[in-house]
Amino acid sequence: MKWLSKISVLALGLTASAMVYAQSATQQLQQFVQQVHSASGQFSQSTIDAQGASRPAQTGEFAFKRPGKFKWSVLKPYEQLVISDGKQLYQYDPDLNQLTQRGVDQAIGTSPAAILFGSGQLEDSFVLEDRPDEEAVQWLRATPKSNDAGFTYVDIAFKDQLPIRLVLLDSFNQRTIIDLTQVNTQAGLADSTFQFKAPSGVDVVTLP
Repeated sequence: MKWLSKISVLALGLTASAMVYAQSATQQLQQFVQQVHSASGQFSQSTIDAQGASRPAQTGEFAFKRPGKFKWSVLKPYEQLVISDGKQLYQYDPDLNQLTQRGVDQAIGTSPAAILFGSGQLEDSFVLEDRPDEEAVQWLRATPKSNDAGFTYVDIAFKDQLPIRLVLLDSFNQRTIIDLTQVNTQAGLADSTFQFKAPSGVDVVTLP
């Protein structure tokens, strides 16, 4: 009977694994939004214009904490920072010595950031549609319901319950590919991670 018990345990384990694997990308996205309250990681980003020409790739670090707090820090080839404390969103460009700030609700709205970093009901702002799997990676397409979102759609790839790639098509027919790596959902990020103080002498532009 021992061998029968072992087979039963193995079968249950395989069944559980199959259930996890069978989760669609939209199910994984909903679970990610509902259960992952903060995370950090690294990213690489490249853009291909409508003529097929590529821009220099960007690499950096990201972090977020729901609701509304996130940090997107480009480190190479030049530094740039986009950070939200949950109320205000700041975009700081050291090379231009310029800081742009606006309300986070107006800034994020129906942007791709709202999909992964927001905390609202996704179906209120986006049409979510599962796409065909590719090599054990589950894909979905999020299409904004608003006509002035600034992008046509974003495809999001999930693997092992985590987003690993975003492919965004904007209103200029440019394609931006963002790869997320070393995603840590146990980061336990403090609110101070998302606070920003403008350097002395920086030009500040405030948008409505």
